[in-house]
Amino acid sequence: MIQRRTALGASLGLVILIAGLGALPRATTAQSSAVDLRNVVTGEKLDLSDVLPEGKDTPGVKQFLATGHNPYITDASCLKKGEQTFLAACSGCHGHIGEGKIGPGLNDNYWTYPQNTTDAGLFSTVFGGANGQMGPHNESLTLDDILQVIAWVRHLYTGPVSDAEWLNDEQKKKYTPYKLGETFPDNPPGMCAGNGKS
Repeated sequence: MIQRRTALGASLGLVILIAGLGALPRATTAQSSAVDLRNVVTGEKLDLSDVLPEGKDTPGVKQFLATGHNPYITDASCLKKGEQTFLAACSGCHGHIGEGKIGPGLNDNYWTYPQNTTDAGLFSTVFGGANGQMGPHNESLTLDDILQVIAWVRHLYTGPVSDAEWLNDEQKKKYTPYKLGETFPDNPPGMCAGNGKS
């Protein structure tokens, strides 16, 4: 009986160790972007050369990699897709409306990593991972998916517009805090329209 408990405890410990190692930030070496994208924990440059092949050459991704600004932030076609991906890939830890569960809240003006107030910073966190359970999503989401999720996270924001550094002056004038139950048409026009799975 004692041997069985010891074996079970050792097996459980090994499973927890392996799961924990998967959540560690991935070390990366190279980058193919005009924007300085770095791992938020280690500070190493993110390697964008080995990404999922779909969704890496979209106009939105190209614009983001050239400027560091997410062109999808106010695009309804991208918000709808970002919401769907967020609900499937992120809400288990961050809550359905970004309120936080085992991961931090994403809908207020407090950021665990201050660089997440920029699109490049939040992209780096999603792509390369962070501390705790936030593993890298560069092997499960395309670059375009990540930008769509970021657009949705920014849309969930309920804090003061003055703290929304990712919005330009024109976007700040039009800003309204997220309202629970807000919906979008199924196929709104925009940069992400008709792309299906990016």
